[in-house]
Amino acid sequence: MRQFILFSSLSLLLFSCTTTSKNEKIKASEWLIGQWENTSEEGILIENWTKSNDSTLVAGSFFIKGKDTLHFENIVLKEKDGELVYVTTIQGQNNDKPIVFPLLSETENELVFENLTNDYPQKIKYQRNTKSSITISISGKQAKKVVSEQFKMTKIK
Repeated sequence: MRQFILFSSLSLLLFSCTTTSKNEKIKASEWLIGQWENTSEEGILIENWTKSNDSTLVAGSFFIKGKDTLHFENIVLKEKDGELVYVTTIQGQNNDKPIVFPLLSETENELVFENLTNDYPQKIKYQRNTKSSITISISGKQAKKVVSEQFKMTKIK
């Protein structure tokens, strides 16, 4: 009987140590939540991230020049079966169908997504600089040249 209790206790301890909490990757990405802005001579880039549910963050991203919205996309960051994916639907591109970027790497302050089959970009990176500052980088090949763009964003809300 004593061996059974010891075995049961050890099994329970081992099981509890190997079980990971559900949706831990999306929880670790919640630093994206808020409204982020980049103002330049070309216009204003805004991304507004909210939490949709325990496994999903959503954002609207748009670029405004004057009174015109030149670019609009819906972004979904979701965790399914322990995998994090970035899904973007850009108005007027790819027949308005979503493009999936699986997570390539992650740290406490950085998320990198990659889709080598996409025309441009192939890589999307979000880097947290401070609680109120992030840098969004997009890169890849465009017309046989390596192109990279960075957007330093400030948290507004």
